[in-house]
Amino acid sequence: MVELSRVIAAPVAGKTLAAHGADVIWVTSPNLPTLPDLDIDLSRGKRSVQLDIHDPDDKTKLLELIRTADVFLQGYRPGALEALGLGTQDLLLLNPNLIIANLSAYGPHGPWAKRRGFDSIVQTVSGINVSEAEHAGKGGAARVLPCQALDHASGYFLAAAVMAAVYRRMAEGGAYQVDVSLAGTMKYLRSLGQYDGDSGFACADITDREQVSEYVETKPSGLGELSAISHAASIEGYEIGWDVMPTPLGSDEPRWK
Repeated sequence: MVELSRVIAAPVAGKTLAAHGADVIWVTSPNLPTLPDLDIDLSRGKRSVQLDIHDPDDKTKLLELIRTADVFLQGYRPGALEALGLGTQDLLLLNPNLIIANLSAYGPHGPWAKRRGFDSIVQTVSGINVSEAEHAGKGGAARVLPCQALDHASGYFLAAAVMAAVYRRMAEGGAYQVDVSLAGTMKYLRSLGQYDGDSGFACADITDREQVSEYVETKPSGLGELSAISHAASIEGYEIGWDVMPTPLGSDEPRWK
């Protein structure tokens, strides 16, 4: 799988698929700032390649990876890659059996489709953080969620959608496109309802690493010894997790194993 993404949501999808056995090449741009804490965690299970899509040689390398991939996963706003010759139709001409997985803020259709956005912005425009403040009952105008819930949930939804598409292609053949948006995830999460009053905020914060030690794994990496939360899923007869550990961005060559 070729993953063209950054920050949280789409990288979570790639990381999840890697935990379930995908061979993931994570392509990042040398022209964009790094996000060390996120990059280290979200590169687990992936090999890291840096390519400048505006450089003809680097773009050729990227296209060759996509031509020989099973899945192309990307997290840029609708229209952004089309302008660079990497739209859906361009990719299907290159690889007619490709599964294309897209993560965006507001989805591929509608008046906001081509707007940039990330978790906190979607929380704001959706009113979810106003609702959180109302339930907290502390008089605040807004209260952000305690984590980037839209990002993480969207990443898991996208990973599940890719798995479903891979299964269907194995059974029926063909190419498939799957789309997940932060706004769609927000709408689903809000549909689940909220606890009464401020009762939903009663969960105690974790203050000591020993409280979660059973969920932490420690492995050597290209950046030193890495301790991080292990993958939550388990499947009988198959060990889920990451064999490939993080390295500095761009440490690998743009080719499959």
